[in-house]
Amino acid sequence: MKKVFYSGSYKPIAAMVVLLVASALLSLATANAKQAAPSKEAASGEAVHQRYDIQLKIDFDALSYAGSERVRWVNHGDHATAVVYFHLYSNLRPYQASPAAGSGTQRAETEEPRIEIIEVRSAADGVPLPYSIDDQGATLRVNLREQVPPEKATEIIVNFKGSVPEIDPDETGLTTHVVKQVSAALRGDREIRSPRDLNFRCRGVMLLGTSYPVLAVHDGDEWARKIEPTVGDTIFNEVADYVVRIAVAPGVMVFTSGREDEKSSHENTMAFAAPGLRDFAIIAGRNLRSEQTVIGKTTLRSIFTSEHERIGKRVLAMAGDSFRTFSSKFGPLPFDTLNIAEAPLVAGLGSNEFAGLEVIASAYYVDFDSPAVRNLPEIIREQRPSVEESLEWGVAHLTAHQWWGAAVGNDPAREPVLDEALASWSALLYFREIYGEQKAAVVLQDQLQGVYRLYRTFGGEDMDANRPSRDYRNTFQYAAVVTTKGALMFVQLQHLLGEEKLLAAFRNYYRANLLEIAELDDLRGALIAEAPLEQRRGVGRTFNRWLASKRGDEDISKPDQELATSLGLPPKPNQQRGGDRNPLNAFARLGKFFWQQVTRIR
Repeated sequence: MKKVFYSGSYKPIAAMVVLLVASALLSLATANAKQAAPSKEAASGEAVHQRYDIQLKIDFDALSYAGSERVRWVNHGDHATAVVYFHLYSNLRPYQASPAAGSGTQRAETEEPRIEIIEVRSAADGVPLPYSIDDQGATLRVNLREQVPPEKATEIIVNFKGSVPEIDPDETGLTTHVVKQVSAALRGDREIRSPRDLNFRCRGVMLLGTSYPVLAVHDGDEWARKIEPTVGDTIFNEVADYVVRIAVAPGVMVFTSGREDEKSSHENTMAFAAPGLRDFAIIAGRNLRSEQTVIGKTTLRSIFTSEHERIGKRVLAMAGDSFRTFSSKFGPLPFDTLNIAEAPLVAGLGSNEFAGLEVIASAYYVDFDSPAVRNLPEIIREQRPSVEESLEWGVAHLTAHQWWGAAVGNDPAREPVLDEALASWSALLYFREIYGEQKAAVVLQDQLQGVYRLYRTFGGEDMDANRPSRDYRNTFQYAAVVTTKGALMFVQLQHLLGEEKLLAAFRNYYRANLLEIAELDDLRGALIAEAPLEQRRGVGRTFNRWLASKRGDEDISKPDQELATSLGLPPKPNQQRGGDRNPLNAFARLGKFFWQQVTRIR
């Protein structure tokens, strides 16, 4: 596969939401304006990076926005083309609307975000360009007036507007997160990520994760047009340089994936700039606060609501330790700003990562010393050490995704194990570097092995881990198979090669694939290249055993039949027994050990 610049949020996976059914579930378990004249490079047709110059006006109270973007597209393909495709991620639907669906579908549609295209023009002369909306509203096709030769550029202006839904706060609470994950574990419910997960307003916070038309990946002469909702990430774009100006009402704070250009900001319009991002996300609200620190040339910022100030400061400290660890082990990030923000994500999604902006569900910003915690069920309040450790795991895991998924990209729908495995192993590395071997061993059991054990105990079937994300039913299964097996494969490779050679391979892989799309074979090749001749075959066998076979019971853990019996679980998966159907009641009698597992987050 030819290397192309890439941009995609790393994902769902959705990730941190696994404060629930296993120690890692959460891991799986975020107006027209004056346009500048075309650059000399674009005017001459010389190859340059993709670029977005976006003007956005957000009406926070009306749940809407209007925007205009000037997009510079470079044809990195092999032949000339006169067609350019954009993804409209906010229009992707996890269901198929039909007349037979009736009012239920209509209600669901009003609860989803939407982008509407107003006009498409050539940036060179302002002449309108013909366009169509394809793939059930999720793709914008633009027909150019002239073909763009290989390694030449063109610029397009797109005017658009959008809206986001108001999310019911009851969908975002900690207890709701726990119940949803426990239910998914028991019943094998299918979860599908929805655009409303990343574009909404709730509890006075607005998240705009996919608020603008974004270029589809162009590989060779093929456009990566197809996107489909899954339990994992769907965002897959090309790296680009961003200049974004955002206008908001007085009193609304705005934070983004980029660094604010204070010289260009004025009154209620803020200007942000960032080179080489995979996407550009925005978080806004009247009650947002921030703390920051500078490490080397990078500004780390923690963004939180005023009532979560203590947790927000703690998150900043953990992010700083993670950043230092990964910078020293893997190499420097190409970003000058890294933000970690809380947002009221819906149950089933504990976190999401964008380039330069990590988002953690507000439900997990639990200040156990605050009076508000008295409203949580006692069985959850008792798990303070577990929840606090899991938040730290989540911060380290998400920060690692800035290396694996943001700086080095991959297709998260086709090969989700690539960035998930690297991020989870990196989180283990963080705990060992900060707390020592003994603590790292405990975290490995709690956040990885314990997930697989519970998954099998609940009747989940062992699966090979190198599958597209659409093959996994929910975050519980995704965490147990993709995250756990992938991370433990690197633990095994560490035993085989030694840590020095393993880290050398990771550094080589990072340098070779920086700001590009990597594949699993690229990582395998880097490891084989670093291994002595007599161990190279062993590297290949390790990949096959952990990713392409079903050896989880042998390599990780068998189902706990005693626990299954005490739970009253059926002998076959996905069979619900009668009786007590309240997940909290069903598990309350199991005591401390079980709840240490189901309150894990990442």
